[in-house]
Amino acid sequence: MSKKQEKYDKAYLRMAKEWAKLSHCKRKQVGALIVKNNTIISDGYNGTPSGFTNACEDEDGNTHWYVLHAEANALLKVVRSTQNAEDGTLYITLSPCKECSKLIIQAGIKRVVYQNEYKDTAGIDFLKDFGIEIKHIEEL
Repeated sequence: MSKKQEKYDKAYLRMAKEWAKLSHCKRKQVGALIVKNNTIISDGYNGTPSGFTNACEDEDGNTHWYVLHAEANALLKVVRSTQNAEDGTLYITLSPCKECSKLIIQAGIKRVVYQNEYKDTAGIDFLKDFGIEIKHIEEL
């Protein structure tokens, strides 16, 4: 990996971290960017679907089942645009879960760069097994 690519990877992760701050979720705020041909083509953060109340958790602090993950939101934005994620890179502040890893593969993402590791590594393991390039960067 070149020093230039590492510099860009860290910059995009910092941007995803800023994007995460837009989330209304209290337990965890996650941000994602999709980059293709050195251009940000989509962004997302975890939260409720458009038109729903912004409360991600119930009164007991449990996440509502309908809350979308940051990477799913970013991928869904691509679907609604003239872009596609084929051969793109997903930058995300928290490694993908196993459900989102299926979406990442289906969207044609070829590289995932993340900062923090999700408690269940099955999603990252699945992506690695499928041949997706994975990069973990903790220090920005």
